[in-house]
Amino acid sequence: MKKTVSLFVAVLLALTAFSCALAEEKTTIVIGATPSPHEEVLELIKDDLAALGYELQILEFTEYPLPNPALADGQLDANYFQHLPYLNAYNDTVADEEKLVPAIGVHYEPYGIYAGKTASLDELKDGAVIAVTNDPSNETRALLLLAEAGLITLPEDASFESSLTVLDIVDNPKKLDIREVNAELIPSMLEDVDLGVINGNYAIGAGLKPSEDAIYLEAADGESGVIYTNYVVVRPEDADAAWVEALRTVLCSQKVADFMLNNEDYAGGVIPAFTVEEAE
Repeated sequence: MKKTVSLFVAVLLALTAFSCALAEEKTTIVIGATPSPHEEVLELIKDDLAALGYELQILEFTEYPLPNPALADGQLDANYFQHLPYLNAYNDTVADEEKLVPAIGVHYEPYGIYAGKTASLDELKDGAVIAVTNDPSNETRALLLLAEAGLITLPEDASFESSLTVLDIVDNPKKLDIREVNAELIPSMLEDVDLGVINGNYAIGAGLKPSEDAIYLEAADGESGVIYTNYVVVRPEDADAAWVEALRTVLCSQKVADFMLNNEDYAGGVIPAFTVEEAE
C-alpha cells in the first residue's frame, strides 16, 4: 500500500512539474489591438518575435470598451491600445481579479482638434458644434485641450487626473455645443460638426495626418507625452513572464522607432515613448 501511494505521489509530482514546464514554455502570444498604429506596429515585429521562439496572433478591436474585458477573462494574453488614464478608469470599475497592469510603454499619440465645417479656431462662430470623446479619461483629455486652445474655461484644479464632462465647464463664451460621442465615430462625423477632437489612432485610421491636418495639437514634449503613453497591458500574474520580456525586446527597438518616425501616414502622430538603450 505504501509503495502504491508513493508511486501515485511521484506520478502526481511529475505531472505537476510537466504542467508547470508547459506553462513556462508559452509559444503563442495573443494580443488584442486597435487597427492603426497598434496593429501595424505588432505586424512589424512578428518575425522578430518568431526569432525569439514566439508566434504572435493579433486580434483587431475597433471599440475601446472591449479589449480589457477580453484580456481579463483570458481571451487575450495582452492588449495594446490604451494609455494609463484609460487603464486606471477601467481598473476603478472592476473587481480585483479583473484588474490589469501596464507592462510595456511603447508610443504616444498627440491628441488633436480637427476641422469639420469650420476651417480654423479663429473662424469658429457662436453655437458651433464640437464632437469630443465620451469615455471618462479621453473626455477629460479633450476638454483640457479645448481649454488650452482658449475655447472654454475649466475649474482651476482641473487636471489629467480629473474626470471631467461638459457639466464641469466654468465658462463657454461662444456657447459651443460640445457633444460627447464614441471615439471611433468622430472622424466620420467631421462633415456634420464644426470641429472634432480626435484620438491619434482614429485620426490616422481615417487618413488624417496629425502634424499636418490638426488645427491644434498637443505638444509631444509636454506633460501629455508622458501621461498618455500607450502601453501593452497584461494580467498581473504575467507582468514578469518571459514572453513579456521578449515582446519588450522587439517592440522597444530601433526598427520600431524608425517605423513610427518615418511612416508618412503617421505624420508626427506616433512618437516612440522609449529609448533604444532602455530596451537593450
